[in-house]
Amino acid sequence: MEFSLLSELPKLVWMLIGIVAFLAVIGLMLILIDLPRTRRDRWQAFLFLAPALILLVGGLVYPVLRTTWLSFFDRTGTEFVGLANYLWMFQRPEILLVLRNTLLWVLFAPMLATAIGLLYAVLIDRSRFESIAKSLVFMPMAISFVGAGIIWRFVFAYRPADQEQYGLFNQIVVWFGGEPRLWLLSQPMNTFLLIMVLIWVQAGFAMVVMSAAIKAIPAEIMEAARIDGAGPWQLFARITLPSVWPTLLVVIITITVQTLKVFDIVRTMTAGNYGTSVIANEMYSQAFQQGQVGQGSALAVILFVLVIPLVIVQIRRTRKTREQL
Repeated sequence: MEFSLLSELPKLVWMLIGIVAFLAVIGLMLILIDLPRTRRDRWQAFLFLAPALILLVGGLVYPVLRTTWLSFFDRTGTEFVGLANYLWMFQRPEILLVLRNTLLWVLFAPMLATAIGLLYAVLIDRSRFESIAKSLVFMPMAISFVGAGIIWRFVFAYRPADQEQYGLFNQIVVWFGGEPRLWLLSQPMNTFLLIMVLIWVQAGFAMVVMSAAIKAIPAEIMEAARIDGAGPWQLFARITLPSVWPTLLVVIITITVQTLKVFDIVRTMTAGNYGTSVIANEMYSQAFQQGQVGQGSALAVILFVLVIPLVIVQIRRTRKTREQL
């Protein structure tokens, strides 16, 4: 016990030094802010933003620059290969499959999750058991993607026909007289089954946001439309949908960004095997499992480039909304 404590002493010392340094920086900031000086507001803003800027540079800007630099080098990061790593991903059938899978995720997951969330929000709006219904749909949001992947891996679990099934899908198939299947091995069905897991998790998020947008619609407008003879479909198409359209776009963009970065579900359920890999998973496999640092970095850069336009659109919409307010 004594030997273990002594061996851990340097780690404890460095931890204490880090805590003291952090407190010293905060104390220095408070002291400098209280000092009278010209352009005080700018100094205050700078001093409060400085820690965040340091973390942003160290945790985002530097890794992006470093990864971009490594994408032009070989697997060891020493020999310059130019655009070879980028050309490589468009010449290998397995990487083209990864890009195709990522496209399928982006096309189906955000749209379906948002549509299900919107439909559910409309159906249960101001219903008697609205809070309970919302809780049931939102519950998967409390589960991590890793947890969701494990749960659905059991749902798709396979056992031979002569054994008792514990996977829900195969048990239903057996009840209807069919033969159990290896769901996660069948291409391209397995990719859509993984997409279904993301939809299951994100539909709750879409439902909550869209429900708040629907409740913000003035009741007088809805009542006037009903008096004019508008039916449920006309209310939805001509009043509800146009009113919540800005919120709908925000939800789609948010889920799309999450979809592009999806890693946990694929890694947990198939590890990217059987033709289910996506960019984030392939990036991890190339860089950390196969030691192809340059190729893994190139995939990371491609993923970063795909996310940037969505972030820009989101920022512009946020600014436009603030200007309207």
